[in-house]
Amino acid sequence: MRASTDLDTLTDFFDRYGVALTAGDVPALAGCYALPGLVVADTYSFSFSTLAAVALSFVGAAPDYQERELVAANALIEDVQPVSALLTMVAVEWEFLDSQGRAVPGQRYRYLLRTTEDGPVICTVIRA
Repeated sequence: MRASTDLDTLTDFFDRYGVALTAGDVPALAGCYALPGLVVADTYSFSFSTLAAVALSFVGAAPDYQERELVAANALIEDVQPVSALLTMVAVEWEFLDSQGRAVPGQRYRYLLRTTEDGPVICTVIRA
């Protein structure tokens, strides 16, 4: 097994992640993460070691997406860098569509992904 740098594999992964995000499918979101995991931003960091902790971190996001009427998320993969035999760093800019079909600007993140037998999983998220 090798770190995935294949754009089709990465696009499929982020497509599933984006669908789960806009649908508020917290169990599916949690399933996209490796344990333990880490989220890093300019003013905070937090780690999680259980799927329940991952799920809790997304509970507040679902109402925000619904309030903003975001119905689709598209990950624009900007850069892919192999880090090791099983790790890949992927730079993503998210763009969203609202219920009126308008593009809504998203944010940029870097995801450290681990390749597993079941596909990529997120080890670390860095808000860029």
